[in-house]
Amino acid sequence: MNKVKKISAGQLMRRRLDPAQMAAFCYPQDFDSTRQMSPAAEGIVGQTRAVKAMEFGLAAKYSGFHIFISGPVNTGKTSFALNKVNQVAGSGQTPADICFVYNFNQPDRPLVLVLPAGLGSEFRRDVKELIEDFQIELPKAFEGEVFEKKRAAFLRQVENKLTEMFKEMENSASRYGFRLQKGPNGVFTLPLNSAGEPYSKEEFEVLDEEYRAAISEKEQQLEGLMAEVFRRSRQLQKEAKQHLKEMEQETAVAATSHLVDVLREKYKQYSKVAAYLEGIQVDVTENLNDFRGAGASDGEENLPATVVAVTRLQKSTVLTRYEVNVFVDNATSVGAPVVMEANPTFYNLFGKVEYRSSFGSLVTDFTMLKPGAVHQANGGYLILHALPLLTSPGAWEGLKRMLKTGEVRIENLGEQLGLTAFAAVQPEPIPVAVKVILIGNPRIYHLLYSLDEDFRKLFKVRVDFDYVVERSPENIRQYAAFIGSVCRKEDLLPLTAGGVGRVIDFSSRLAGHQKKLSTCLGLIKDIVVEAGFWAARENAPLVDISHVDLAIKEKQYRSNLLEHRLQEAMAEGLVLLDVAGAVVGQVNGLAVIDLGDYAFGKPTRVTARVYLGREGIVNIEREIQMSGQTHTKGVLILAAFFSARFAQDKPLAFAATLTFEQVYDGIDGDSASATELYALVSAIAGIPLNQGIAVTGSVNQNGEVQPIGGINEKIEGFFRVCHAQGLTGDQGVIFPARNIPNLMLNQEVIEAAQAGLFHLYPVNHVDEGIEILTGIVAGKPGEDGSFPAGTFNFMVTQKLQEMNEKWKMAARDIPHLQRKRREKAEKR
Repeated sequence: MNKVKKISAGQLMRRRLDPAQMAAFCYPQDFDSTRQMSPAAEGIVGQTRAVKAMEFGLAAKYSGFHIFISGPVNTGKTSFALNKVNQVAGSGQTPADICFVYNFNQPDRPLVLVLPAGLGSEFRRDVKELIEDFQIELPKAFEGEVFEKKRAAFLRQVENKLTEMFKEMENSASRYGFRLQKGPNGVFTLPLNSAGEPYSKEEFEVLDEEYRAAISEKEQQLEGLMAEVFRRSRQLQKEAKQHLKEMEQETAVAATSHLVDVLREKYKQYSKVAAYLEGIQVDVTENLNDFRGAGASDGEENLPATVVAVTRLQKSTVLTRYEVNVFVDNATSVGAPVVMEANPTFYNLFGKVEYRSSFGSLVTDFTMLKPGAVHQANGGYLILHALPLLTSPGAWEGLKRMLKTGEVRIENLGEQLGLTAFAAVQPEPIPVAVKVILIGNPRIYHLLYSLDEDFRKLFKVRVDFDYVVERSPENIRQYAAFIGSVCRKEDLLPLTAGGVGRVIDFSSRLAGHQKKLSTCLGLIKDIVVEAGFWAARENAPLVDISHVDLAIKEKQYRSNLLEHRLQEAMAEGLVLLDVAGAVVGQVNGLAVIDLGDYAFGKPTRVTARVYLGREGIVNIEREIQMSGQTHTKGVLILAAFFSARFAQDKPLAFAATLTFEQVYDGIDGDSASATELYALVSAIAGIPLNQGIAVTGSVNQNGEVQPIGGINEKIEGFFRVCHAQGLTGDQGVIFPARNIPNLMLNQEVIEAAQAGLFHLYPVNHVDEGIEILTGIVAGKPGEDGSFPAGTFNFMVTQKLQEMNEKWKMAARDIPHLQRKRREKAEKR
């Protein structure tokens, strides 16, 4: 019987982690409170890479160099984008105004006029005053003495010619024995008797047939002559009407030219404006009836209300075509525009055509064109969040089309999607030059880059936010400045230097590293605001450490109901977990449950059972498909390490099962592979493991313990269970030594460690963990591969050898047993 080699109490104590290494604490010395700190300039901390990329993206004015800002939530991406863009935009050029006007040649295709900033509204006023002047000057011109005399003289000439023509017809009628009679339906002929008087009906009927036929023949000849006179009369009237129109147009041009010439001279450098003004003058001369001097309400008192309404609507609609729709007005803008569209729907981005109800139908015109964010940002910067943009129908495709073509069209989304087709105005495309900044998470960026070939051509500048920055003095000062800005913005009490230090410590806890700070400034702001609330409730002059601690504690309390219920279940024995004593093939593993807003550690019993066989290591969770890929990988790795260590010169003749007890919702991750290995070798050797020590860590094929995530939550989770059942001074956690920089434990755990009631054991190799859990020297293999007698690994080797021998004996007996069964069967 070999003597077991124990490790001494002194050796065990030396493996315990110094409580000073369990967290890093910040004690600012260069200020007393945030009242002394200048406001944060950028709204972020660190992010040198992102700042440099953003500055390049904003400075690069080339095609396709649009910006995508990616990074975790709450890192201040949006506020950073706004701050940086506003800094650049302030020195940029103010873009032009954009106006829509009536197209006199194609009324359904409004024209675009681009004017310098502020000139659009002025042009609208000028055109409005021009039309008002037309409404005054034209009636005056038509009612003036000169025009009336000229018109009357011309009409007299026409009347005289018509009279002459009528006399010509009367003379012809007299020669043929007829008299002309004017009636309501025109001119008709009456045959005359010998006395020169028209025949009565009775006299005409008694005439003989031959005489009446002669009269009819003469009447036909006369009507032929009259038809020619009528033709010449109608031609004269037509020519007179045209001449009157030309006379009115000449008068209108003479009356309005000086008004239009003033605007032509003012806007002579804008060719499209000059053409538009020419179009106004031509259209007005073609529609002079709309500018007659009669009042709008003349005669309306005798008309029905519906007729009056229709008449007024028609008049207002007629004059609408002379309005100017100042689509984008930059009169009050300074520098390049910066537009952030929170709801990037198709219409919010690219504008829309509005409709109004008119007597049961929908109508529209160019004055009802409304701009979108792209128009407002033209010549400047447009900031959008990627997720709502991608989920809004037609918005993403429309944005890409705009960036590729350099112009934007106001279109109906239904027509874009092929759903509807109805008559509407089709405005002229507007040229655009805008820098687009998209904000999203890294997953969206990589999906777009991989699946959308246009994305990589259009968004060539990536501004990538890190989730952590170095915990350097400079970044700590930036953090303090940020905290001071939050206090000023939210009207909070200033934080003391100690309060700022505690917020810095909380940030390192979020980052999961003693030398890092979290960039999730949204979460930091929440803690600062809540700490300010508790300080104000206590009527404290400043926010101190205690208030920050209370804010963190209260925030956790609002979210840790599930953790509380699990702790209760463990205390009541519903969840089986030993935190004292020693058990063979059983060890406490540690997992993390992440609820999104709160994460906590959950201890779980891991057990192993060993028996004769050739199946090797069986992962029960994998057999029932509850094991994730990384967990299965971890089990296969520990199996490889086990076989490489104990099966170099002999086969393994054992079967073992591994499982997480009372776990029913699936397992993933390899952070329990070291735990499972300890349970396995304990079950093989028959040596109990200390139940007061939990284990976490991933093992590789060389037996090295690799770092894992969630180390703080795991340690604190097991500590709470031990604390609830009573700390014995022998409890603690074995964890990867490479995770020491990740420790940012709460004060309660650190104080228990300082009092010697709870211990942490960092390890680099699984053998170190075996010694801590069993108190037995693990043992290193010699040159021949054997382990020193009395060591733990020696005992495992011995047990495996015994099992191998038993398997061999059983294998030798199998033919004998089979022969006996055959003989027995033959006797039957």
